Amino acid sequence: MSFLQGQLTNDTRLLAENGVLLAGCLNPQGRVLALIYLLPHSSGTLAILPSELLQPTADRLRKFVLRAKVKIDQPGELLAVSGYHGAAALTQAGLPVPAQGKLYVEQDGIGVARVAHDLERYWVVGPAHAAAELADVEAHWRRADVAAGLPQVYGATSEEFVAQMLNLDLLDGISFKKGCYTGQEIVARTQHLGRIKRRLFRLRLPPGAWQVGDEVRLSDGRQGRLTEVVDGETGCEALAVLAVEAAPLAEADAAIPDTRAPAGHAPVILPLPYALA
Repeated sequence: MSFLQGQLTNDTRLLAENGVLLAGCLNPQGRVLALIYLLPHSSGTLAILPSELLQPTADRLRKFVLRAKVKIDQPGELLAVSGYHGAAALTQAGLPVPAQGKLYVEQDGIGVARVAHDLERYWVVGPAHAAAELADVEAHWRRADVAAGLPQVYGATSEEFVAQMLNLDLLDGISFKKGCYTGQEIVARTQHLGRIKRRLFRLRLPPGAWQVGDEVRLSDGRQGRLTEVVDGETGCEALAVLAVEAAPLAEADAAIPDTRAPAGHAPVILPLPYALA
């Protein structure tokens, strides 16, 4: 755990107490390479992140192992990860449910963890041969992430944002009391020396061919980049890093219309379930 303590934004000593930990892996410039959910599985500390970032994140962490007694594996052939909505779904599938006030439970090698800030959803990690028994709910899961305002980083957005732009400081994903870690100086300076000018917002997008990493513009002239996009009944919902304040009038007037949005339509900001401090 001491190895991860020097590589991630959160205090990994809290993992044993909390059972689940959200953290960012940063480059030396403080930009987020990947967002990781840590779970205390019996096979070792598990890191859950998008599959496209598994290899580059593992390769980066291995560079810092040196003499530490750490082994970094990708157990994709041994373990499968899925998600469930609601304790009733877990019970119906014969899976354990974390006790009241607990975030993690493990039984017969299957770990079940509540998703912090969305406690009605559960990560499920179990043997790969049982994958067929684990629900495949990726589209619903990503939609729930958007509704909960929970950020994610993919290949298209890796190394684009400082941790606070993804609201990690509002989601208990950063410890400002732990020791140094890669990128820590930039994160601390952003937090203590000035107001954070860009944040993660939830949006409703007009119908269009939107993708993670696309630029997006609001009617008030603000511009930003999409970090998550999911289809909805009335268009798309998304998360995007945007300026906190509207653009000056001159800049807003000069903004180039987005050709993917029908005339007269623009992305609309939706409420988040937490305050943007």
